Formats: sequence, structure tokens, C-alpha cells
Amino acid sequence: MKKSTTGLLIGSALAVGLSGCASSASQTSGQMANSDADRSWYQHPAVCGLAGSVIGGGLGYATSSDSDEDSGAAIGATAGAAIAAYLCADKSEEVKPQCPSYGEVPAGVAVDAEGCPLDSDNDGVPDYRDQCPGTPAGVAVDAKGCPLDSDNDGVPDYRDQCPNTPAGEEVNALGCPASLVLEGVTFEFDSAKLTRQAEHELDNVAEKLVHSSKVRVRIEGHTDSVGSAQYNKDLSQRRAESVASYLQASGVQQNRMKSVGFGEERPVATNDTDAGRAENRRVELDEWN
Repeated sequence: MKKSTTGLLIGSALAVGLSGCASSASQTSGQMANSDADRSWYQHPAVCGLAGSVIGGGLGYATSSDSDEDSGAAIGATAGAAIAAYLCADKSEEVKPQCPSYGEVPAGVAVDAEGCPLDSDNDGVPDYRDQCPGTPAGVAVDAKGCPLDSDNDGVPDYRDQCPNTPAGEEVNALGCPASLVLEGVTFEFDSAKLTRQAEHELDNVAEKLVHSSKVRVRIEGHTDSVGSAQYNKDLSQRRAESVASYLQASGVQQNRMKSVGFGEERPVATNDTDAGRAENRRVELDEWN
């Protein structure tokens, strides 16, 4: 058995020397791994293993006693093949691209410390491909880095107060064909105090207005015909101002808003029914030129 072990060690060493695998197996850290196609035929683990098996088996046989020749050859062949194949195996770490989502980056493109192309607005589209730099954080963009415009009206979704405008219809700076009735913006009875539901609706309006920093708006208050005309005009003015105050508290600059109360002067439905009067009690948002 001792002679067999000697044969094992000698056979393994000779297998390495014969195949030249030891040098090919120790790659410099950080280099790209070689593919099988780039390796010499004699460096392949299978070839190394075969060579190690032949040499290890022969030496195991030669260094064994007469009674141990067969087992010595088997032990030498098995161990020689295993060790040679292991030494020839490509153990270099595969270097994965740091920025796989960008594909091939052109030469000269500015990159960050990790080697990834700069994406100044963090929209997922690198600067060298971004046709709309400076997109606000969290805004959904297309492959060109431009904010989505679902209805193709020229006003991106994150600023569009009317996101479902029919195709081809002309819109104002708010993305609306006409004055926008602020559905859900209601008040407590005979008061200018906003309901909780109204505040929720105005949060969405304010978010888009904040992003439309160059757009000025007119907030119009309207009532039904119940009560005197002067009372209704005053009430509608206070309601319009209440909406403006809430929007201002939500980040919309005061100088971008104008509040106007029209009272019962501009009905959109009959005042003879409850449903009609409910339609007339409304707040509208329009572009203020």
C-alpha cells in the first residue's frame, strides 16, 4: 500500500507536468474566464484526467509489490485522474458585467465609480441615451428617458390633469380640453370648509401642479340658485379661495393661482331638480393666461 501511495503522488505530479494544466488553472484574480474554445486541447480537464489516470496507474503498478500490482494500479489511476482533472479545471472567478442593463457602452461615455454610465436623474436611462434629462424623481419614463404621455396630448402623465383626453383633441397647459370640474371637491353644508374627500382629491391636483411650475391656474367657484344671488357669489368666492389655500399649503405657489367666485351665474344643469343643483355646485380648474 505504501508503494501504491508513492505511485499516486508521482503519477499526479507527472500528469501536471505533462499536460501543463497547473499554470492554466491559476488565473489572475479579476481577469475574464477563458472559454473552452480558447483553451489548448491538452489543457482540458478530461484530457488531463486521462493522462493522470494512465501515468498514475502505471506508476502505481510499477511501485507495488507483486501481490498489490492490480490494486496499486487502480488506486494510482483513480487518484491520478482526479488530481490532474482538478488541477486543470478552470477555477478563475467569472467576472460579471457591473451594468448588464445598459448593454455595450460606447467609448468616451462618462461613468461612475463602478464603471456604470451616469444617470443624473435616476430614471433608469443613462445620460448618453436620455433625451429628457432632469425628469423628476419617481416619474415613469419610456426607453428614451422621457416621461410617459398615455393620451399623446403633449402633456406628460405626471402633469396631466386630464390623462384620458381623446386622441387628436386640443388641450391647454393642464392637459385638458376645457375647464376641469374637480369631481369630489365638496364642502360642508352652507360652508367653505373642505370635506375630507375633497382634500384627498386636491392632493392629486396639487402634486401635478407642483410639477407644472410654469403653469398658472384659475380656480372657479360655482353654486346653485338656492338663496340670494349675492350670497351665492360670496359663498362661491370663499370656496374658490379655500381650494387655493389648500393647494398653496400643498406646495403650489400663491402667485400661480387666481380665485374667482361666479355664484349661480354659470349653471351647467337645471336648478329645478336636486341632481341639476348638485351639478351646479362645483369647483372648476382652468389655465390662467
